[in-house]
Amino acid sequence: MQEDIIPAIAFPDGTEVPALGQGTWNMGERASEADREIASLKAGIELGMTLIDTAEMYGEGGAERIVGRAIKGQRDKVFITSKVYPHNASRTGTIEACNRSLSRLSIDRIDLYLLHWRGEYALTETVEAFEELMDAGKIGAWGVSNFDTDDMEELFSVPGGRRCAANQVLFNLARRGIEYDLLPWCQKHGVPVMAYSPIEQGRILHNPELIRIAKANQATPAQIALAFVLERDGVIAIPKTSSAERAAENRDSVTLDLSDEDWAALDKVFPPPGRKSSLEML
Repeated sequence: MQEDIIPAIAFPDGTEVPALGQGTWNMGERASEADREIASLKAGIELGMTLIDTAEMYGEGGAERIVGRAIKGQRDKVFITSKVYPHNASRTGTIEACNRSLSRLSIDRIDLYLLHWRGEYALTETVEAFEELMDAGKIGAWGVSNFDTDDMEELFSVPGGRRCAANQVLFNLARRGIEYDLLPWCQKHGVPVMAYSPIEQGRILHNPELIRIAKANQATPAQIALAFVLERDGVIAIPKTSSAERAAENRDSVTLDLSDEDWAALDKVFPPPGRKSSLEML
């Protein structure tokens, strides 16, 4: 395939990142896989997928250590996102968790720091901590994850809440619920959406129609699934792989140009939502 430039998505502060990044969920859990995981992340960086998403939850810090090793010597090339556990998201707990993540990542600033999902602490308390971390230069921006439309409305009502830079949610061909109201809301308010599990952790790749469309486009089912996510305005896909070869396959998804007939066929087998549903999570 001809190599095309990965489209860019702008955060509210003007910072641009590639619309296709790399996830790390399930990395850092087995020492025997570490070298392979690091090699895959490095390969992705070389291919332009320089946004790397991780979290203190992933491998209980193990994924952050993998990322830290993968970006050693090339910190200026990458944009790092990490997340704080809800049970750590108090005013002091958020700051302490961020410091631990910085240590594991071996960096002095996390570019985007997210609340992983809503918990017991008031949003005002977490936002205050995020703002303090920004003032200290320890994070570049902050955002949220697994927030539905009503959660975003509430967030925007608290002091400083409108400085939310992103919302990371589950979104793929089989999980299109956010298209009903959450995605339009985020697009209207200029909040980029980060789509985790954009190929549904591989579960959709055996769908016969998806396979047919992939063959017709000389692509793989995973590439078609990623192209679907990348087609949406303001959406960043963060597929996870521990294979350098699969990273290259993911990268080539940006070269696809599906026909109107292809999109209609995908809508038929993976229909868009016709009503509001609760935000799905994995």
